[in-house]
Amino acid sequence: MEKMPITKEGLEKLKEELAHLEREEKPKNIRAIAEARSHGDISENAEYHAAKEKQSFLAGRINELKIAIGQAEVINIDEGPTDRVVFGRTVLLYDLQTDEEVSYQLVGHYESAPENGKISIQSPLGRGLIGMTVGDEVKITIPRGEQEFEILEIR
Repeated sequence: MEKMPITKEGLEKLKEELAHLEREEKPKNIRAIAEARSHGDISENAEYHAAKEKQSFLAGRINELKIAIGQAEVINIDEGPTDRVVFGRTVLLYDLQTDEEVSYQLVGHYESAPENGKISIQSPLGRGLIGMTVGDEVKITIPRGEQEFEILEIR
């Protein structure tokens, strides 16, 4: 089984979501199925079919979270080099095409949320940044074309 890097906080969020789904959402869904069944004929019962669909979604997400937690390898982001881009570091970039600064923290696949400034180390940008230092210029090929960045700061 391939290990996936994750921060301590990221692993805790996965565990919290799993606990919430198993302790609250799954029992609530079981009650919804029972309630819908009590209304009689289930062949045309929209509530029953919606509850069964949600049951399938919950089972899939619970399984996905268990796999993610099993594959997780917590990386202490307070350790390691601070002079180059590594897992867990936040990088301030200057986009050479748009003249804008952007900041991203490099995290594992399960924590990736670009809209919140967290990108996966497995993404094209994440892979391109690993090992770089302040002042380096990076060309990244992404689905919408090529982007160029200068690394301004590593935190």
